[in-house]
Amino acid sequence: MWNPKETIESVGLGKRDRKRSTRVADVVQRELSLFFLQKVRDQKLSDVSISRVDVTDDLKNAQIYYTISGGEKNHQQVSTALKNATGFVRSHLAKILNLRYTPALKFIYDAKAEKVSEIEALLDEIASERSEVIDDS
Repeated sequence: MWNPKETIESVGLGKRDRKRSTRVADVVQRELSLFFLQKVRDQKLSDVSISRVDVTDDLKNAQIYYTISGGEKNHQQVSTALKNATGFVRSHLAKILNLRYTPALKFIYDAKAEKVSEIEALLDEIASERSEVIDDS
């Protein structure tokens, strides 16, 4: 016999076992990504993209990891601009989230993307060296 709940769970939509803090973190990440994409007027923050969000279990604090499309060269200016905009961003989240307490926001630069690109460059270099060795023999 067909059970709609089993069908929904097999697709991955009916996940009830996720912690509330994880669900809130997902919503915060989605909302902040749209916020920085559409509503921010500061040119320093236009290149910011949210890579991940960690929210504590009590929903009081949120660590927001961000990357900059221009690389690390503008990191200090963007970090200062994010500190200055934290209150504005938090008030925007308060309107959207509908929680008793809006988490305190801490913006952290995520250097993983740059490390991944460095590793990819090294792997590409190794692959090209291997193909040169194979071609020579």
